[in-house]
Formats: sequence, C-alpha cells, structure tokens
Amino acid sequence: MERVLGIGGYFMKAADPVALSAWYRDCLGLDADEHGLWRQEAGATVFATFESGTDYFGSADQRTMLNFRVRDLDAMLAQLRAKGADVAEETQDMEGVGRFGWVTDPEGNRIELWQPV
Repeated sequence: MERVLGIGGYFMKAADPVALSAWYRDCLGLDADEHGLWRQEAGATVFATFESGTDYFGSADQRTMLNFRVRDLDAMLAQLRAKGADVAEETQDMEGVGRFGWVTDPEGNRIELWQPV
C-alpha cells in the first residue's frame, strides 16, 4: 500500500492573503518564500479527528485547526500579546504530550501552539 510521507502544505482562503501572510511571518516567525515554501524543523506531527460538535477549534464554522510546534510556549504567547494578537488566556498541560495555547489570526482562524515534552 502506498502511504503519504508527510504534510506537504496547508492552504487557506483569506480576504487579504498578503496581510494574512504578513501576520504569520511577523507574529509567528513563519518565514515562507514567495511561493509559500517553508522549511520546518523536524518533529512529530499529529493527525487527529474530532467530533463535529467540538468547540475545541473555536468557532463552530471552523472545520480544521492548524497546530504549530513551538520551543517556548510562554515566550511565544507573550510575543503574540505584545503584537496585539488575539491570544486565549488559558493554556493546557497534557501529561506526556506537552503544553498548549491558542491564538486567533486576523481572519478568525484559531491556531493551536504546542510545546512538546
């Protein structure tokens, strides 16, 4: 059986694609080139499904949620708050997995930030 090798991209619609790309670059440090190519660091990737009624993704209209691995969750959340980003107050610790926090981008997409153990 053929298998996928990894995530090759994540694509989203935006009212202002240039501004949203700039937000990801300026707030999260996602340095993609002019074609959107971004070389991420090696690490685990989680692929999980959720019940359709979950509120874990924020808005009921949001059907997927992007999760980024971070080195220092507290520092990333502080950086985002300093830039005026919409950062959730709560964080979550999951034993054996890591710590989680959330930010909502300017287009209303909730993003999960994960500091693995």
